[in-house]
Amino acid sequence: MHGLHLIPAGISIQFIPRKVLFFAFSVLLAAASVGLYLTKGLNYGIDFQGGIVIEVRTQGPADIGAMRSTLSGLGLGEVALQEFGAPDDVLIRVQKQEGGDAAQQAAVEALKQVLGTEVEYRRTEFVGPKVSEELFIDGVMAVGFAIIAILVYIWFRFEWQFGLGAVIALVHDVVSTIGLFALLGLEFNLSTVAAILTIAGYSINDTVVVYDRVRENLRKYKKMEIPMLLNNSINETLSRTVITSVTTLLALLALYFLGGEVLRGFALAMIWGVIIGTYSSICLAVPLLPHLGVTRGSTGMEQDGGEDEAAAEA
Repeated sequence: MHGLHLIPAGISIQFIPRKVLFFAFSVLLAAASVGLYLTKGLNYGIDFQGGIVIEVRTQGPADIGAMRSTLSGLGLGEVALQEFGAPDDVLIRVQKQEGGDAAQQAAVEALKQVLGTEVEYRRTEFVGPKVSEELFIDGVMAVGFAIIAILVYIWFRFEWQFGLGAVIALVHDVVSTIGLFALLGLEFNLSTVAAILTIAGYSINDTVVVYDRVRENLRKYKKMEIPMLLNNSINETLSRTVITSVTTLLALLALYFLGGEVLRGFALAMIWGVIIGTYSSICLAVPLLPHLGVTRGSTGMEQDGGEDEAAAEA
C-alpha cells in the first residue's frame, strides 16, 4: 500500500526564481505589523495592565461558561476565568478599575455579591502596575534571549550566514504575529508570549530541516549552481514540512474551536505561527542565503572530501 502523499514525489516548484516576490511580501507584512503596533497598539491583558485576581472553590465541578456569562454582565470590563488545578477550582481575573483602591474594592464586593456564599474564597489579590510592568519586561526578555540562543545554536551547527538567515525569518514570524494581535484587537497576555516562544521553536525546527538538506547537497553536488541547489533542497524537504504543518494545524484547530475562550488567543497565535513559520522557512530563510554570502567556499565545502555529482548519482 502507498501512503498518503500531500506533495507529489519529484515535485519541482520554482521557489528561488520567485524570491523577489517573497521578499516584497515579507517586507510589506513586517512594515504593516510594525505600523499597526505603533498606531493601534496591543490590547494588553490583565497580566500586563494590572487588575484583580480571585481564586474560588465551587461545590462540585464549576460551570465556567455560566460564571463567565454572569460576571461579564457586571460592567467591570475584561473578566477572564479558567480552571485552576481542579474542576472545582476557578481563577477569576478582572481588569484594573478606574478610581484607585476604592474602585478595586468595590469591584471585589460586586463580584462576591453575584457569586454568593456558595463558593469558598481562597484568595483575593490585586496585580499592581509595577508587577505588570515586570511581567511585560520579563516576557520581552524571554523572547529576546530565545532568539539570541537560536542564533548561536544555528551559527555553531552550520555557519553564521545560516544563523543570520534563520533569525531574520524568526523575527519576521514574531513581528507578524504581534501585528495580527494588533489588527484583531485580541488580548495580549502571558499566554500569547508562551505562544510566541512556541512559534519560535516550531519555525526554527522547520528551518533547520531545510538548512540540513542544503548543507548535505552542498557536499553532494560540487558543480550545481547555488540557486538550483537551494531550490532542490526546498523541494526535497517540502513533503515533510507540509505534512508536519498540516498535522499540527489539525490539533490547533481542534484547540481553537473546542478549547474554550481562555485558550482561543493562544490557539490562534499558534495557528498563525505555524502558517507563517512554514512560509518563512521555505520562502525567506533559504532564499536569503546567497544574499548573506553563502557559497561552497564560505561553508568550507570546497575543502570537504565529499562525493562529486557523478559519484553521488552512481
